[in-house]
Amino acid sequence: MASNKSTLLILFFSISITVQFPTKTSSTNPDHQQSDSDCTNRWIHIRRLPPVFNLDLLSNCSGYPLFYDFCPYLANHGLGQKTHNLSHSWYRTDPLMLELIFHRRMLEYPCLTADPQAADAIYVPYYAGIDALRYLYGPDYNSSSEQGLNLFEFLTTDSPESWNRKMGHDHFMVLARPAWDFSQPLGNNPLLWGTSLLELPQFYNVTALTVEARAWPWQEHAVPYPTSFHPPNLSLLESWVQRVRRSRRTTLMMFAGGGGVGRNPTIRRSIRNECENDTLNKNVTNVNNVGMYGSGVGGFSKLCDVVDCSNGICEHDPIRFMRPMLQASFCLQPPGDTPTRRSTFDSIVAGCIPVFFEESSARAQYRWHLPEDQFGEFSVFIAKEDVVFKGMRILHVLRSIPRGKVRRMRERVLEMIPRIMYRKHGSSIGLRAKKDAFDIAIEGVLQKIKSRGQVFAQ
Repeated sequence: MASNKSTLLILFFSISITVQFPTKTSSTNPDHQQSDSDCTNRWIHIRRLPPVFNLDLLSNCSGYPLFYDFCPYLANHGLGQKTHNLSHSWYRTDPLMLELIFHRRMLEYPCLTADPQAADAIYVPYYAGIDALRYLYGPDYNSSSEQGLNLFEFLTTDSPESWNRKMGHDHFMVLARPAWDFSQPLGNNPLLWGTSLLELPQFYNVTALTVEARAWPWQEHAVPYPTSFHPPNLSLLESWVQRVRRSRRTTLMMFAGGGGVGRNPTIRRSIRNECENDTLNKNVTNVNNVGMYGSGVGGFSKLCDVVDCSNGICEHDPIRFMRPMLQASFCLQPPGDTPTRRSTFDSIVAGCIPVFFEESSARAQYRWHLPEDQFGEFSVFIAKEDVVFKGMRILHVLRSIPRGKVRRMRERVLEMIPRIMYRKHGSSIGLRAKKDAFDIAIEGVLQKIKSRGQVFAQ
């Protein structure tokens, strides 16, 4: 039954992505028609790939015993199943589906061209994160250094002029996993975690959009993790923002995640310890609050709340963490296995001010979507070393922030919501007027490729 269902989902997705390319002066969607002048320096060509590089990979969605069955999350072109039947904006979205979501949205891009020679950028719809599963969890573990070699061969032998004109400098692709998962050094013995896709010299010129980039490779750039919020029209977006603005914040800070239960000193352990020692939750009301509270408990029923998301139980159930986030003033975003977290973007959607403990968790990652010079306006930074090794209490830092500043920070967070969400494909004209995470990523890619092209031409 699961196999039949996944086959139908793949067939439906296949029909959607086999639309004909528009001419240079038209689009697949009449509502998206643009003039040549509107599309100056914005033309994109979608490289046609054999299905072995994308659609065929979806047919094995339940075929990795060491990985979860991701067949249910193929629904709605990668958005996943709705959280409930009456939902219009909320889905059980898996971050691994970013490649599908991006591919579907590219089909609505208003400045597509069938002529690669006329394109300012060329999109390669390769599902790299899904293809990596057979190397990470499947039978090709011992061949992990080979991911991408077949793709490179195709790109350079099928219409080689598309590649050769700029040697891949104008190509870009999306990776729905952290760059570290594609960064195993070539020739490593013994093999380490990951594949070597981003270590192949053949792809050094290709721009890679990934949910977490490394600091040094110039071809990598981070884009937001997909959240579960994908509104189809402006009215639903605005009603959600109003709900978030009106939400009563009864918790000072909250953490949604796992870890922090071992003996080793880590920021997650420090957070759990601080929350467990929260005397307010033990009916001790004589709290010396300062800053945004003045005296007394300041209207908060909790100083700290922890939503245990161990073993991935929250990943496809946004209700588990969104309700507590809507009730919290600050959302803690400690690093885990890697510096970044999807929870950062979940908290922004909930209007919960993110608190970071590493620069590489967001500030040094998402410069297109979260402007680096504005971070202090919508987030708080506390060095994890100060908390773990110097005894700094997170509660003391957050309680010292004046109430007026917290209100201003929350308004800035609300302004960021459209920038970090991926709206639903086929959305209304009104909503398309607001740039979302996809739109901003495309603008960034085009600018990045243009600047590199100028260097390449010298």
